[in-house]
Amino acid sequence: MSNPESESEFTVPPKKLSDEDQAKVDRYLKSGHNDVERKPFRPFLLLGVILVVLTLLSLLSLFIARTKGVV
Repeated sequence: MSNPESESEFTVPPKKLSDEDQAKVDRYLKSGHNDVERKPFRPFLLLGVILVVLTLLSLLSLFIARTKGVV
């Protein structure tokens, strides 16, 4: 039994670019012009920075609240 949904996954979408334009795009992508060396993503560093900023903002808000007599 064939499933129409699974068949649609393997169908090739209609071309949006002509063969000449697609060749230009492929040549540009292979040229390395848009390649950027990036450092590996470090999620724990990001988490640490977020925690430090959150802590500093919380301490700042407590300081402001105490100087204004709210707390």
